[in-house]
Amino acid sequence: MTRTGKIFRFAGLALFVAMVVIQFFRPEKNVSSVPSPDDLLARREASPEVRRLLAAACYDCHSDHTRYPWYSEIQPVAWWLADHVADGKRELNFSRFDQLSLRRQAARIGACIDNLETKEMPLPSYTWTHRDARLSAAEVKTLTAWFESVLDDN
Repeated sequence: MTRTGKIFRFAGLALFVAMVVIQFFRPEKNVSSVPSPDDLLARREASPEVRRLLAAACYDCHSDHTRYPWYSEIQPVAWWLADHVADGKRELNFSRFDQLSLRRQAARIGACIDNLETKEMPLPSYTWTHRDARLSAAEVKTLTAWFESVLDDN
């Protein structure tokens, strides 16, 4: 075997061992055992359709309960997902929505409306693997109308 062949063989073996070892280092999952009394949907009336749309397009990244796909068990994908969910919750956590001041609630709802209308949310990287999160124009209109009604209630 040539020197280059030995280097590639060693590098491949090292990569394989590293991939096996990292499987044992898993991030904590974002799954709450009890629904929060401060959840937006616990405090505001919403039709079954709005609840379905929020669960499909928003709640995985913006609540305390994420539905994890099968590939979330593979490292380093799980780390990327954990970071993605943490970023989403930092921006807006529907599970803790009523802990925000009324002013912040209004700002977050306004941002939800803007992000839906400009198609910034849900993120394209999310909708690639979550077909149920791809919102039609009618579904966007349903959600934005509901968010506007929440604004009116504040």
